[in-house]
Amino acid sequence: MSTRSLIQAAITLLGSEAKLGAACGVTQGAIWKAKTAGRVSGELAVKIEKATRCAIPRWRLRPDLWDAPATASVALTASEAA
Repeated sequence: MSTRSLIQAAITLLGSEAKLGAACGVTQGAIWKAKTAGRVSGELAVKIEKATRCAIPRWRLRPDLWDAPATASVALTASEAA
């Protein structure tokens, strides 16, 4: 799943860009910019993870900064294949 798709999934979970922004302590514009660019800062990745209650984990948003937990990557791969 691309970063852009993950951000869109977080928006869908929270209901809107504005609601995700509020939950993350940033503006709706910051969420739109991240989605459009397909990139998030490490700080925003952590905030999205917290706002979505780990449904969108930081390591999926920024795999260059965090490694996937061994058990989570297997479980996610299996669920994505279904």
